[in-house]
Amino acid sequence: MLKKISSIPFAGTPEQEAELKAVIAKHIDDPGAVMPVLQEAQEIYGYLPQEVQTMIAEGLNVPLEEVYGVSTFYSQFALSPKGKYNISVCMGTACYVKGSGDVLNKLSEELGIGAEECTLDGKFSLTACRCIGACGLAPVITINDDVYGRLTADMIPDILAKYKD
Repeated sequence: MLKKISSIPFAGTPEQEAELKAVIAKHIDDPGAVMPVLQEAQEIYGYLPQEVQTMIAEGLNVPLEEVYGVSTFYSQFALSPKGKYNISVCMGTACYVKGSGDVLNKLSEELGIGAEECTLDGKFSLTACRCIGACGLAPVITINDDVYGRLTADMIPDILAKYKD
């Protein structure tokens, strides 16, 4: 699955940039520095927008393509911000067969975003994941640490209402 680049404008702070520059300086002479710098950058920013990847490439003097390649290859990295409420829809076999595609479509419709996107207000993000490991409850979504199982698309508005404080 291709990772989607965020449509939300980058809003990094000077403090975050200074912190990232310190991380780059700490790893500048390390072979294979891209991976640990990306990990620390994601801790700083919460995700890896193009602007951050560019700072890393320039700071480590490596091609931007290398930084982008690592950040898109590993599932631990996110190219778009996560919302206050991160919704993960299980698309594993059991969930998919029992209708997780319809659940994902309803979530997209209700939130006005697609998979791997975040609402403009930063409240919700939506992710399609491989397997949550709750196959007996298929189809399943998680909203942060809350698990919802045996879902149908028509249940989604009531579930979302609990988070629209």
